[in-house]
Amino acid sequence: MPVDQRTLDEVALSRAEYERIIDLLDREPNPVELGLFGALWSEHCGYKNSRPLLKRFPSQGPRVLTTVGAENAGAVDIGDGLAVVFKMESHNHPSAVEPYQGAATGVGGIVRDIFAMGARPIAILDALRFGRLDDARQRYLFENVVGGIGGYGNCLGIPTVGGEVQFDDAYAGNPLVNALCVGIISTDGLLSARASGTGNPFMLVGADTGRDGIHGASGLASRTDPTARFEEMRPAVQVGNPFLEKLLMEACLELAQHREWFVGLQDLGAAGLTSSAIECAYRGGTGLDIDVALVPRREQGMTPYEVMLSESQERMLVIAHKQHEADVRALFERWELHCVTIGHVTDDGMATIRDGETLAARVPIPLLAEAPTYTREPVASPDMARRQGLDLAAPEDTGDTEGDLLRLLASPNVASRRWIYRQYDHQVGTNTVILPGQADAAVLRVRDTGRGIAIATDGNGRLVALDPFEGGKIAIAEAARNVVCVGAEPVACTDCLNYGNPERPEVYYQLSRSIDGMAEAARTLGTPVISGNVSLYNESGGTSIHPTPIIGVLGVLEDVERRCTMAFRQAGDVAYLLGTPPSGDAAGLAGSEYRSLNGEELGGRPRIDLALESRLQGATLAGIRAGLIRSAHDCSDGGLAVTLAECCIASGLGLDAPIAAPAGRTDAFLFGEAQSRIVVSVAEGDAAALEALAKEHDVPLLRLGVVGDDRLRLAGLLDLPVARLRERHEQGLPEALAGNTGPA
Repeated sequence: MPVDQRTLDEVALSRAEYERIIDLLDREPNPVELGLFGALWSEHCGYKNSRPLLKRFPSQGPRVLTTVGAENAGAVDIGDGLAVVFKMESHNHPSAVEPYQGAATGVGGIVRDIFAMGARPIAILDALRFGRLDDARQRYLFENVVGGIGGYGNCLGIPTVGGEVQFDDAYAGNPLVNALCVGIISTDGLLSARASGTGNPFMLVGADTGRDGIHGASGLASRTDPTARFEEMRPAVQVGNPFLEKLLMEACLELAQHREWFVGLQDLGAAGLTSSAIECAYRGGTGLDIDVALVPRREQGMTPYEVMLSESQERMLVIAHKQHEADVRALFERWELHCVTIGHVTDDGMATIRDGETLAARVPIPLLAEAPTYTREPVASPDMARRQGLDLAAPEDTGDTEGDLLRLLASPNVASRRWIYRQYDHQVGTNTVILPGQADAAVLRVRDTGRGIAIATDGNGRLVALDPFEGGKIAIAEAARNVVCVGAEPVACTDCLNYGNPERPEVYYQLSRSIDGMAEAARTLGTPVISGNVSLYNESGGTSIHPTPIIGVLGVLEDVERRCTMAFRQAGDVAYLLGTPPSGDAAGLAGSEYRSLNGEELGGRPRIDLALESRLQGATLAGIRAGLIRSAHDCSDGGLAVTLAECCIASGLGLDAPIAAPAGRTDAFLFGEAQSRIVVSVAEGDAAALEALAKEHDVPLLRLGVVGDDRLRLAGLLDLPVARLRERHEQGLPEALAGNTGPA
């Protein structure tokens, strides 16, 4: 008897997909089989709307060691026989329903992806989006998400070293919680997530299995509007135990030293045992025979359906060599972890699921693992064209330049993130050499070498909403620029693509065009996209979030001592603007924080010249490596005035910049957010060398002024004490969380 629509909705399958399953099987699936299809054909696991688009990304490069999609994360060679493994994933809908556990288990999941490849996790970053903090619910979500990230990461002993957060009404009903993890390993130590060798055992390790997280992949991560279905979706949110994960991590890293004992290692994440076992078998071209009656459980009466789809945390799957089954079990038991053989590899290409003597499901693995894909017709929203055509020259600027700067510095999108990162242990492991708040990217020492790695996340949904193609390019460029500002060469990207319902033509247009833009930037800047995640159906009340690709860029410092921060170094140094010259053109206010803070409608058309961006990054990197550039800070949210203020705040030094303001709008000159700009400083005696370097790289250069005393003076438009700038910058976020905006 055909299933009803409610059952199909529960597993996020359409009626057409159900009919396709019947055709493929030449029969109707039983309930367990339907659950398997629903999980593996979900957007979260099957990427059915995004997989054809993701092929547009460049994914190979001279340092890349992995193939996209073949393993749990991407890996790049950083030299000295070492590799960095990194990846970003989302936990958006779970965090909307249960913010603390949603964020905590998001951290746990991405960490398991890293040590599943044999790499020791060494850093976590998080990229967050919420509605405005004048709403009590948004404050609740924000505070608990930050608490969940810190609570889980701190217990693991992995430093949370960076990330970013933005607040916008577009995320009020659907916050974004993206987590990135970085690990390190020898280049010859990378593990695979494959199942091969007929008769080799599947061994389930770690926590007992419960009912938490059922339909997490097919329901919570693939449905719209989590806020409208809190009580229904709450059981789909996983519950984490970081202390157990710490044991599991150390045990798996010890197992990685015995490569002869096992074939593959895989995390149990989205869709739990279903995706873990079936994807391993699919990669290995094999089959599996699993008995769910052997799975340790923490709840009574669980059905095969529940056991296969549970997303209980802190579990791993080991595909052991059968002659070393006892060795593997003994290792995990020494770490006081359950390790149970639940099945074995077969050579028939079938997923056979048993419950003791009862056959629960039997389906060809390729049918499950090869989800259908959809290529849709992208159609730009008429509202996008309207927004692009808004006249940014009206209303006139306020004329209160100092008041505007102080308001910007205290706005939640610009203010100091100290309230956040003080809750994270960002120095555990003693490898963090640039701390949060000191620079545009985090920098970690690579032990026993002279090298360092830098990592930054970025992504401005406002700009992508205005122009997906240009906004996509900007997302890659800005994340790479942040890495360059600390002295690292960008070598690869990971991403988390957060969008609304792709079945809507205007959302599919945003996804398609922004991927085109990101791909072009990645090719131009030499940063292949080697791992990532797609999170679709981020909507509430029929309204989509801003299209928000979050980009994580990894950079390599050949000499970690040649790192750079944003702080001006000493009085007498000379500050320059390297890159796009400042302008009074109102077009530079497109999608700006200044317009948003003034309550003006999102509008304008952002632009970036990737050729100039590439030259700018090359010049900056050369200057830092040569010891010429003493400080560097990307010019982004809040424009030139905010960037200079942050350089002053970080150092305690002022700047006297008597440059001539260009013709046009004063607010565009001070607060416009034109791309491809970096504020740098050099010793006075090196000014000529910097000018020669800029000329060599064909990059515009503007002398701003001289570092010194304790005030920021800019073009006769600003004259403020650094202490006042710092006070507003430091107090902005705490005041917003207290429900007030504080004094200007």
